[in-house]
Amino acid sequence: EVDLEERLRELDLRSDSDVPDVPPPTDSTPEILKKALSGLSARWKNWWIRGILTLAMISGFFLIIYLGSFMLMLLVLSIQVKCYHEIITIGYRVYHSYDLPWFRSLSWYFLLCVNYFFYGETVADYFATFVQRREQLQFLIRYHRFISFALYLTGFCMFVLSLVKKHYRLQFYMFAWTHVTLLITVTQSHLVIQNLFEGMIWFLVPISSVICNDIAAYIFGFFFGRTPLIKLSPKKTWEGFIGGFFSTVVFGFIFSYFLAQHQYFVCPVEYNSETNRFVTECEPSELFQMKKYSVPPLLQPVLGWETVNMYPFQMHSFALSTFASLIGPFGGFFASGFKRAFKIKDFADTIPGHGGIMDRFDCQYLMATFVHVYITSFIRGPNPSKLLKQLLILQPEQQLSVYKTLKSHLVEKGILQPSLRG
Repeated sequence: EVDLEERLRELDLRSDSDVPDVPPPTDSTPEILKKALSGLSARWKNWWIRGILTLAMISGFFLIIYLGSFMLMLLVLSIQVKCYHEIITIGYRVYHSYDLPWFRSLSWYFLLCVNYFFYGETVADYFATFVQRREQLQFLIRYHRFISFALYLTGFCMFVLSLVKKHYRLQFYMFAWTHVTLLITVTQSHLVIQNLFEGMIWFLVPISSVICNDIAAYIFGFFFGRTPLIKLSPKKTWEGFIGGFFSTVVFGFIFSYFLAQHQYFVCPVEYNSETNRFVTECEPSELFQMKKYSVPPLLQPVLGWETVNMYPFQMHSFALSTFASLIGPFGGFFASGFKRAFKIKDFADTIPGHGGIMDRFDCQYLMATFVHVYITSFIRGPNPSKLLKQLLILQPEQQLSVYKTLKSHLVEKGILQPSLRG
C-alpha cells in the first residue's frame, strides 16, 4: 500500500509544476462536425465548433425563458449540480481520493444539505401562502434551520468517524475542497434565483451581458488580438478585452430597452397559490417607466438632441454591463489559474469547443453576487407584497395586534380620523 502521508508531504514541498497530472478530457465533438470541418486548420475548426455550439446553447436558453420562471430555476439548479460535480471530480483525480472511506457519498450529502437549507429559505420567503395551507410544510418551515443544522451536523460527525490513520491530511484536503466548492456553486446559484424573483430582467440582463462580453471578446481577440492581456490566460488579449467592453455596454443598453417594455420581464416573480403557478403581473415600478432626461451640454452638438427619452433601468444597465465586462472576466482568470495549478485545459468535456459547464459559468457566479449586492444596496425598498404574506401566517391575535398598532400610527400621522372604527 502506498504511504499517502509521505506522498502528501512530498506534494507540499513541490512546485506547481510537479502537481500530479489529471487525465486530459476526451474529444466529445460530434462525428458529423468532425467530418464537416476536417479540411480546416485547428484554429478555424475550433472557431466553427464554438460558434455552432454557442448558437445552439443560446437557442436553448431562449426556449427555457419562454417556458417560464420555474424552468429557469430548474436550469440554475441543474447547472449548479453539474459545476459541483466537475470541481469535485478534479479533486478526486488530483489527490487520488477515490478510495477514501465514505467521501464520495459525503460530498453529495453535503450538497444535498446546503441545497435543502437555501431552497427552504426561498420557500419560506416566497411561498408563505402556499405553506400556510399545508400543516406538514408548516412544521418543516418552522423548524427549517434546526433541521438544516441537524442534517449538516450528521454529515460532519460521519466525516469525523470516517477518518483513517495515514489518510488524515488527504481527508481534510478533500473536506476543505468540498466546502469551498459548495461556497462557489450553491451559494452563488441561490443568489441567481434571488435575483430572478426580483424580476426576470435582473436575471436576463446580467447573464446576457456576461455571454455577450464572452462572445465579443472572443471575436475581437480572434480577428484583432495582438497584445496579451494576462499570463494566466495567454489567449486573452487587450483588443478582445476592450472590444468586449464597448460591445457589452451597447448590448446591455439596447437589451434593457427591449425588456423594460414588457411586464413579463420587469415584474417580480410571485407564486399564486390559487392557480399554483408563478405569475409576473404588476404595475411596473418607476425603474421601468419612460422618462425624459437632459443631454449634457457637451454632447448636445454631437448628438443633435437636447433631451432623450429612456427607461431609468437603462442607466443601471451601464453598471451591470461595466461590471460584466471589466470585473466579470476576473472570474474567468481565477478559473484559468485554478486549471493551470492542476495542469488541466478544461473542467470537463461536456460542451465541444467550450469545455465543461463550469468553463462557461465561471464569470456568471461573480456576476450573480454583484447583482444581488447591487439590488439590495441601490434598488430594493420595502416590499408590501412580501410583508403581507408574512402577516397572513401570523396567529389571529398577532394580526390584531399589528392592526391596532398600524391604525394608531396612521391616526397620529393624520391619515385616518380618530373616530374611524376598525
